[in-house]
Amino acid sequence: MENLKGQKAIITGGGKGLGKATALAFAKEGIDVAITGRNEKQLQETVAELKALGVNATYATFDVGNHEEVKAGIETIMKEFGSLDILVNNAGIASFGKFLEMSANDWQAIMQTNVMGMYYVTREVLPHLIENKQGDIFNISSTAGINGNAGTSAYSASKFAVIGMSESLMKEVRKDNIRVCTLTPSTIASQMSLDLGITDGDVEKVLQPEDFAELIVSALQLPRRAMLKSASLWSTNP
Repeated sequence: MENLKGQKAIITGGGKGLGKATALAFAKEGIDVAITGRNEKQLQETVAELKALGVNATYATFDVGNHEEVKAGIETIMKEFGSLDILVNNAGIASFGKFLEMSANDWQAIMQTNVMGMYYVTREVLPHLIENKQGDIFNISSTAGINGNAGTSAYSASKFAVIGMSESLMKEVRKDNIRVCTLTPSTIASQMSLDLGITDGDVEKVLQPEDFAELIVSALQLPRRAMLKSASLWSTNP
């Protein structure tokens, strides 16, 4: 398995839920972590937890859907880190409702954050990975990006788009020794899922953020000759 100690990572939406669990898992492997998000207090608290694990940790506060904010935030992180090895595009939002009942503004907000946000961050980070002559990008989609369901049209559209963008990018940058992995988890007891009432978070039956983080760490530990192209994480409980 690859030794990850000393690598540097950026995780969007890293102040809570899946992003925070991934950041903590990375820190336990000795990876320096920069997290991003819109809630500065949450980011500061998570950075303190990461530093307590003995790694260099920092944060940048920005909305991934705002390209100018993304540019400034990634520039700040790179000034501190100098180089980069890993990007986890985790930030995302969700809203559900019947096709004719959801407003155009709600649709646009979901697409702006989940699709354009991932594009903006990747666009700013990718040149640093190419310069480093290797890297790993994890783009978080969803099982909703594989199968649409009633009431999920906007969210599913955004997550289908993530898969298309991610798979195209994977084929484009393999030559640069950059691995791009698309992850499509089923329901996880993230803060977003709990807030939306999608799950009750039962630890005996529902996937936990730590399970998701372990999958990413395992993918990173593969030898460089191997790449996890995509993976779906499901609970063993129906």
